Amino acid sequence: MFEIESEENVSTIVRIEVGRFDYDFVGEFKFFKPGPDGVVRRPSVLVRITDEDGRMGWGQAVPVPTWTYETVESVQSTLEIYLAPAVLGADPADFEDIHERMEHAIKPAFTVGQPLCKAAIDMACYDLAGVQQEKPVYELLGGAEMRSLKLNWTVNSMDMAVVEEQLEQGRARGYHHYTVKVGPPQKPEYDLALIKKIREYASESFLWADANTGYSLDTALETIPRLADAGLQVLESPLPPHQFRGYQALMRQGAVRIFMDEGIISPAEVAEFIALGMFDGITMKPARCAGIFYSQQIIRMLKDNHLAILGSGLTDPDISLAAALHLFAWAGITRPCALNGPQFLANTLVASDFLPSGGEMRIPDGPGFGVEMSEQAEAVLKIAAER
Repeated sequence: MFEIESEENVSTIVRIEVGRFDYDFVGEFKFFKPGPDGVVRRPSVLVRITDEDGRMGWGQAVPVPTWTYETVESVQSTLEIYLAPAVLGADPADFEDIHERMEHAIKPAFTVGQPLCKAAIDMACYDLAGVQQEKPVYELLGGAEMRSLKLNWTVNSMDMAVVEEQLEQGRARGYHHYTVKVGPPQKPEYDLALIKKIREYASESFLWADANTGYSLDTALETIPRLADAGLQVLESPLPPHQFRGYQALMRQGAVRIFMDEGIISPAEVAEFIALGMFDGITMKPARCAGIFYSQQIIRMLKDNHLAILGSGLTDPDISLAAALHLFAWAGITRPCALNGPQFLANTLVASDFLPSGGEMRIPDGPGFGVEMSEQAEAVLKIAAER
């Protein structure tokens, strides 16, 4: 089974705390816009779960309404009013029961309801289960031979001079592989020039582009072969996820490997998409897939069907980043992962050193996620439910 068997003496959840923390943002990224004060920030909602023995696990939701329909306000209120009371008294290591409780509180529609919100509870339970069993999360999942992951540097700008600066910044920090944002508001000709520029700059780089569902089918069919000729290896999310026949047409064209991201939430729709032959692989984001529980199931489905897996995120900070590292290490993802939180976020709530080195990031090996949160993280928390 996918859940971890609980110890004989189960120590159940007795307190759930919730709090918002916004990270300072650096650089240019089209999905993050200035607030009313003109400052760009990366919002997040922290969750801390405590068991009967006083042991604690941390989780984090990372909503961005330009990426997903969930806002930081909707996540915080849903956690406080609905999800925290729902999981009170549960065994944190019974992940199936945790998700059933959350699905009962917030029903799904086409797929999981408010998956980014539920990811925070899921992560906190995995972290706490690891602390309870004195094991890192990757061991709870089944083990991992990898102790670090390669990272991609994100390139995104409508100004080629800025692109050149971004490439130099990545190289200066030890990165050798790149993820590039394509699609509107950029024109296809600019996208082509962008791929050529990066391929010339880093001829040996693993180069994937992410259109974030921005192309029309006609534009994709015309543009993708040209991008492939310029050196593109993978195109992520060229179309909206409901365009099933469009994805099938791109697969028939076969110009470049097609990956899906948006629309990938739970194993249910993934099984249908696999049966319909809509992609070569999936770019996994546990923060979008309601956490680790469903993500592990999806990865197993992909492996069983001989489909590819890439690792990515939602500009994840701290706990959300640590959760992705543990999952991807268990999955054995050797391609560079697009985990760009360290690239764009200026501060951290982790008390210990938790930064990339030479374009790679170490997998923490302490109990749970293996990261210690600072007093600043604790200061934003308020009790949402307690026994």
